[in-house]
Amino acid sequence: MLDLNIKDETSKLKAVILGTAKSCGPTPKPEEAYDPKSLEHILAGTYPVEADMILEMDAFEHVLKKYDVQVYRPKILKDCNQIFSRDIAFVIDDFFFKANILPDREEEYLAIGDVISQINPAKVIQLPEEAHIEGGDVMPWKEYIFIGTYTAENYSHHITARTNKIAVEHIKALFPHKTVKAFELRKSTNARENALHLDCCFQPIGKNKAILHKNGFLIEEEYQWLVDYFGKENVFEITSDEMYNMFSNVFSISQEVIVSEKNFTRLNTWLREKGFTVEEIPYAEISKQEGLLRCSTMPLIRE
Repeated sequence: MLDLNIKDETSKLKAVILGTAKSCGPTPKPEEAYDPKSLEHILAGTYPVEADMILEMDAFEHVLKKYDVQVYRPKILKDCNQIFSRDIAFVIDDFFFKANILPDREEEYLAIGDVISQINPAKVIQLPEEAHIEGGDVMPWKEYIFIGTYTAENYSHHITARTNKIAVEHIKALFPHKTVKAFELRKSTNARENALHLDCCFQPIGKNKAILHKNGFLIEEEYQWLVDYFGKENVFEITSDEMYNMFSNVFSISQEVIVSEKNFTRLNTWLREKGFTVEEIPYAEISKQEGLLRCSTMPLIRE
């Protein structure tokens, strides 16, 4: 059996599900796009091709294995995009949550059945159908659980609105010993304005640092709370262009080691100045689908 354990975003990683780009299917039609950035690349003829994305994910797997991480991959489904494993499930403490995702992605969840079969069934949670939540919005952090959400009345009209108030309330009820802190995210059909998930505009790193983008948050006080919590000197503030390129969506193998995109020069320089080991890999093609390194991983066990 797998003894799940996720208390935060940066403790030493022991086991993870990494998505796959194999057999991800043809370029979607514009009306099939899940997010504005993918749509932009579909219309421009620059949508990523499978061979390039496989190379990027192989590079990621190589780095994970270099640090002795047990890497699980989904069963490959024909013509199905299975890159973003964070969307379909997530772990808090020793509970495995099935994300209530867009219905046509149900197959992706079934494709990680081999992993789920190794988890105590009593620890596998499925929230009620009306509780919408995806792993990119959920961040356990010590005594907190940070959750990105969108609670405006037009929620149902936004395909980019992924986690709702009902789900936040369920998580609060399930973890009464933790403080669940929700953040209202900016949702837009403009890819340079849209925070698809919380990890598109924020991520804790190391022991006490964070990457943050102010405009990803609808309510300035909520953004300011994070700045005050981590301390201004510990925050790397990214620009709207950097948010668009997914600078906040790096991935921590430990408190000292971060996997980052090789073109993130300003961020990678800052991380090294702060004492991090930065493992740079190519991931620019995958980023065209408004997801990056954190989105591609679903951690199961950290120390």
